[in-house]
Amino acid sequence: MFTADARTLSRIEPAIRRIVIVEPNASSARLLSDIMKGLGAREVYVAGDEEGALELLRDVEPGMIFTERSGEALNGETLARRVRRSNMACRSAPIIMITNEATAAAIKGARDAGVHEFLRKPYTIGDIFKRVENVALKSRPWVEAVGYVGPDRRRFNSGEYSGARKRRADGASNEKIDVKDQALRILAAAIAQFDQDPAQAVRSIHQQAQTLKTVAVKAGDAKLAIAAGGLEAFMKGGAVTKAGLTKPIGEIMSMAAQAAPARMARAS
Repeated sequence: MFTADARTLSRIEPAIRRIVIVEPNASSARLLSDIMKGLGAREVYVAGDEEGALELLRDVEPGMIFTERSGEALNGETLARRVRRSNMACRSAPIIMITNEATAAAIKGARDAGVHEFLRKPYTIGDIFKRVENVALKSRPWVEAVGYVGPDRRRFNSGEYSGARKRRADGASNEKIDVKDQALRILAAAIAQFDQDPAQAVRSIHQQAQTLKTVAVKAGDAKLAIAAGGLEAFMKGGAVTKAGLTKPIGEIMSMAAQAAPARMARAS
């Protein structure tokens, strides 16, 4: 019989106070709803299809989302992407995908759609609790790019793989992410991919400008702080176009390129 630690339940309660379950099967939705209420959820809302789910998510603004991977009028991966690229308050809320099909393709699809955790049916209360605990208490860096929006995929854990760990990163659960380098890479990709999705590109560039300014201030890099601040201010000045962004982003990238040889020399 599953019993959860009272202290842990208290810590996860704020994240599960209000949740949305997207599940076409009424019995499955009821089971998950009962489990989550047992773990402390106070408000549980259920939708059975993709469009109904999006409408509900806009109104409810949940702290956590559960979605079945597929249904007659539901594609969980598409739903996750639409949530991540929306302007909804819950766009960054943890998403846990549930499915009968725990194939490598399904797990990769969930990860690339911006899902936090993956859960295979049939599951136990302990399985649910483990996923909820992971997303509620173990925060992951947020990636705001053009090709991908969601939690850092390098820390995705489906809980379904039990084979040998072969990547160097597999043993480094506390791996350090070079925030500055990642922001620069995303910034370069965002301007290059601007025409594919202008709205998301603008959001991505704005996020990277804020990140770079924060990093530069902490590092005492006045030039980068001013350049990043200038890019951020430019984006608040009105209509933003690719042509207008090219110069301020180019200045930042040029500055980073000039700083790279010096950084490499210090490292060696």
